[in-house]
Parts: sequence; structure tokens; C-alpha cells
Amino acid sequence: MVTTPQHPSTHPVYVIGAGPGGLAVAAALRARGVHRVVVLEKSDAVGASWRSHYDRLRLHTTRRLSALPGLGIPRSSGRWVARADVVRYLERYAEEHELEIVTGVEVFRVERAGAEWILHATGGRRLVAGAVVVATGYNHTPHVPDWPGRDAYAGELSHARTYRNPQPYAGKDVLVVGVGNTGAEIAADLAEGGAKRVRLAVRTAPHIVRRTTAGWPAQRTGILIRRLPVPLVDRLGRVLARVATPDLTAYGLPRPDTGVATRQREGAVPVQDVGLIDAIRAGKVEVVAAVESFEGDEVVLADGSRITPDAVIAATGYRRALEPLLGHLEGVLDERGRPVTHGPRSPREAPGLYFTGFTNPISGMLRELAVDAEKIARRVARAERAAAKSGAKSGAASGSGAKSSTR
Repeated sequence: MVTTPQHPSTHPVYVIGAGPGGLAVAAALRARGVHRVVVLEKSDAVGASWRSHYDRLRLHTTRRLSALPGLGIPRSSGRWVARADVVRYLERYAEEHELEIVTGVEVFRVERAGAEWILHATGGRRLVAGAVVVATGYNHTPHVPDWPGRDAYAGELSHARTYRNPQPYAGKDVLVVGVGNTGAEIAADLAEGGAKRVRLAVRTAPHIVRRTTAGWPAQRTGILIRRLPVPLVDRLGRVLARVATPDLTAYGLPRPDTGVATRQREGAVPVQDVGLIDAIRAGKVEVVAAVESFEGDEVVLADGSRITPDAVIAATGYRRALEPLLGHLEGVLDERGRPVTHGPRSPREAPGLYFTGFTNPISGMLRELAVDAEKIARRVARAERAAAKSGAKSGAASGSGAKSSTR
């Protein structure tokens, strides 16, 4: 009995996206001997999202636990790698692994055609793939809530994606909306960088953890607890929070009601403290209620108060934006537009379609991208070998039949 392979070996494997996830998968596939791997990137360079992040950003995960398969991050980058060094590392990674990367090509739609995949891309391209890896990124499309009055707001409103450094906000009254890692770090950056007043609008209080405790990085704790039962992790998290982080209730930021693992399952990772706690306790960052609406040049908050900041920065997250690309395929995306599988598992209705980088694990995004890359590569290489073996058997059978008929 011959097992039908998930995808044939006669066409390239296309990887959509040249960020860390896409590059890691491409390198792992090459290392496994997959015959051709092509990375498609809509921008003009690898690591596009990293190039557009704010200047202050450093990895919240350690250098040792953030390397992609086949190449370590240089020790000269330090323990907490800066944004610019991440970009340089990704450039070197692509060069060292001699990856085939085509920039300036955006894939608009992916369709199933028998055992193959058809990619519709810019310039009228119609590409045929044996397998497809979608690595377009967790932070793909900036999201700004549709607050009432937003479009008519007379003040300055921008998304955190456009924030680079505090210089343009020196001497200004700034409202940062959202207290994920991005909002927390931007608020601290503004407070340290000369903004006259910094307020942080919070709807749901986050879990805040120290990046390190007595030299032990929070990431290692995340790795150790990632497979433990959720209730147990929630209890451990509450104990650790009482020991390691101060109670900020008096400053308007109480400890969360739900546990850290429960919140992570809902898509919210803990905020790593890189200056926010000290800024709040020093009065340099003021915690205020969530934004409800805009009226003229005023921002209306959930507690009914009104403020008139000089600038509003919406650190309100991103959308995966996979619906135009894959929304027409049955059983691929869930009701929130997220892939139903990740890593080496393909959706049941879409064999040969893989996803990486669409989860936000407590153990570290880059570490999990590296793990997923190796698993995807093993699965694709195995399928390619099975396809080649099946083809060889079919060819031998056809040849045998021809000889028999000649006799």
C-alpha cells in the first residue's frame, strides 16, 4: 500500500514573509535537503517589521534563547539584543544560509488546486507550490479601535507603529493608550525622554513581571511552566508577583483578577518591566481610565473625565490580516481570523499549508519560531521524500508493464 504524500515534490516550497519565522523555516528546509525553497517578501528587505519598531526596543528574551536554527546571535549584541542588532542578525542569517528571497512581491491569495497550491501575487504572478508556509507575522496590520468621534478628532492621533523615539514629543502632554509591552515601554520612553506629561490609558490591568529576578530571566520561567496545568501556573504566578513586583493599586494599576496563564491563553502575555514600574511610582507616568470616545480636541475616558493631550499614541495592537489571503479556504482560520493550526500540523482540509509566528508564547516568540521551523522542515522533507519514492515506484511499475506488453 502506497501512502499518498501531503504535497508533491515537483514544485518549490513557498514561504510567505521574510521575518524571523520565514527565514528560520527556509533555512531549516534547506538544511533538510528540500529541493527548492523560495521566500516571498512584500517589502524591499528582510525583517521589515523589526526595521519599523521604536529605537529603544530590545528583545525581551535572552540572546542565547533567541537564535534561529543554524546561526547564533553574536555575543557582542549583549544579553538583551537591541532592535538594530536584530535587523543585522536577520540580514546575516539570510546571507549565511544563502536563502532564495524575492522582495517586492506580495501574495494576495492562496488557493488549493488538487495536490498543489496556487499563489496569486503582484505583477500578475501565478506561482505553483508543493507546499506553502505562511509567516506574515503576528504584528502585521496596525489596529486602532473605531472609537466614537475618532475620525473627527482635532488632535494628533497615531498608532504605536509610527513611534520611533521621544524627541518629537519633548515638552508635550502625551496620552498612550494600551498597556501591553509596547504601550508600557513607549510610556516609559516618553517619561525619560522629556515629555511634559505622560498618561497611560488602561482598560484591563496587565500582569507585570521583572525581566530578570536575581539574574534569572523571566523567559526561562516561561519555558519551565509552559506545559504545566493552567490553574497551577496561575497560582505560581500570583505568588511570584507578590514577591517580585510591587503593588501599584494606589497608582491606579491593581493586580489582575485573572491568572497569568489564563490571560496568556486569551492572547495577552505579561508585560516585562523595563522602566514602567519606577516611572509610575515616581509620578512620571499617570495611569488613567480607558478611552471611550473623542469629542473635538478632547478625549473622553471611561470614568467620565475629559482630557486634552497634545498627542495620542494608540498602542492598541495589530491584526493578523489573513482573511484576504486565506479566508476563502474552509477550516483554515478560526472565528477571530487566526490559523487553526501552527507549526508542523496542517489544517485537515488544507494539507501542505503551514503557519508559523501566529502565537505569542510566554516562552519567547523567537525561541518558538526556531522550534517550529525545525518541525515544519522535518514534516515537509518527509512528505517530499515520500512523493519521490511514490514517483519512483510508479515509474518502475510503468516500465515493467511496458516490457511485459512488448513480449
